[in-house]
Amino acid sequence: MSLSDIRRSADERMAKSLESLKTSLAKIRTGRAHAGILDHVHVEYYGSPVPVSQVANVTVIDARTLSVQVWEKTMAAAVDKAIRESDLGLNPIAMGDNIRVPMPALTEERRRDLTKVVRGEGEDTKVAVRNLRRDANETLKKLVKEKEISEDEERRGQDEVQKLTDRYVADVDKLVSQKEAEIMTV
Repeated sequence: MSLSDIRRSADERMAKSLESLKTSLAKIRTGRAHAGILDHVHVEYYGSPVPVSQVANVTVIDARTLSVQVWEKTMAAAVDKAIRESDLGLNPIAMGDNIRVPMPALTEERRRDLTKVVRGEGEDTKVAVRNLRRDANETLKKLVKEKEISEDEERRGQDEVQKLTDRYVADVDKLVSQKEAEIMTV
């Protein structure tokens, strides 16, 4: 394994951690309705949990309302229950096979709670990036021990991995601050 392989591997894995953070942050509510907010809500469909988007059509009616058009009328009650019991704090209104999901306005206290959740997600991602740095550095040390690379090459590799780590941590901080600003905007 060469230095460039180690660097490329660390870079790819850190990028995946950053993508995971973006996905997690997209699920956090900002008071505006968007169809992706129900992506992680699962409903029992013939014995197996599936996302709401696989049993219904989720659309945005206006800035504060979602419409969930269930494909099978028998699933309407189960979808309503799944949305109601999710951790999103939503109160859907069932009208036959169509379910309206109004987005309640966020209170100042709820906004602060959400920023804490965002910071926690960001910190988890930073820990993941730092763990990837540690793994790459351990691989470099193992290569020196096996005399496949020199100590100078190891030091150069560690510097490159550290620069990668710094870049991804800065990206995480930027994403977290953007999401916090978005949440705190009234």
